[in-house]
Amino acid sequence: MTWIDAVVHARTLATPEIAVFELTPVDGTEFPSYTAGSHVDVHLGSGLVRQYSLCGPPEPGRYRLAVLNVANSRGGSRAMHALTVGEPVRISVPRNHFPLADTNSHVLIAGGIGITPLLAMLTHLEQTEADYVLHYSARTRSRAAFLDELSANPRVRFHFDDEDPSLLLDITRDLGDPRPDTAVYVCGPDGFMDYVVGKAEALGWPRTALHTERFGTDLTAPTESQEAGFTVRLASTGAEYLVGDDHSVLDVLLDNGVDAPFSCQQGICGECVVRVLAGEPDHRDDVLTDAERADGMFTTCSSRSHSPVLEVDL
Repeated sequence: MTWIDAVVHARTLATPEIAVFELTPVDGTEFPSYTAGSHVDVHLGSGLVRQYSLCGPPEPGRYRLAVLNVANSRGGSRAMHALTVGEPVRISVPRNHFPLADTNSHVLIAGGIGITPLLAMLTHLEQTEADYVLHYSARTRSRAAFLDELSANPRVRFHFDDEDPSLLLDITRDLGDPRPDTAVYVCGPDGFMDYVVGKAEALGWPRTALHTERFGTDLTAPTESQEAGFTVRLASTGAEYLVGDDHSVLDVLLDNGVDAPFSCQQGICGECVVRVLAGEPDHRDDVLTDAERADGMFTTCSSRSHSPVLEVDL
């Protein structure tokens, strides 16, 4: 992976838990351009790499990231919140697994910190005079980032848990029945996203119209069929390793010295993808398309197996 040397140019708090970082190139040049929905990998030292959405507006000389400080995180948010102005940081070239679709109408639905990629989308849609609406849901106004930027926009609808109950996000009312040439984008915590996507599908929205991005995958709650674990087999050598319910396939491969590709270890970057040659995958990533999954693609860092043995092309 190609890394870019950057520096923290500014650091502010959007809420008590959300820090906003403005990064600039260390050599005074311009960053690579990016499209709405893109993210960068941030190298935080000691092999820790995490992905954060670029929340715009897109400017060649500046990248803006917003990071929620999660108490039970795996270290990424704590390391980011420890960064100070003037501190160097290494980032990747932007990548986009969550692009805007080529449709006439767009519905953006954000939950909490999920506003970050949708903010860049909103900027692009405004600039291109596209038809869109943004629904922004949060527990309270004090925990919603970028309110100053969004409050004056008549296409933004706010939904706060501690305010008027009639204004809470209602997918039946706020999204409604499927409409042709309309794309829906959902980003936020897992529970929020499961609720929105589930309600949308119940209304008849096709999965192809629903575009999602998650910030990680919970591996702490295996399904009943996985409580005893499963075996991952390497096609190149025939070696077999047991994957317990508290480890990912990637964890087991790395622990056994297998040279397996990886980056985020959360199922959102796509760097660890390998092909499954035998077995039935239990896909838990948020990066592969349905077509890629049908073609045998598999994320070793987050997905698991419905079958007792999963053979991968390694």
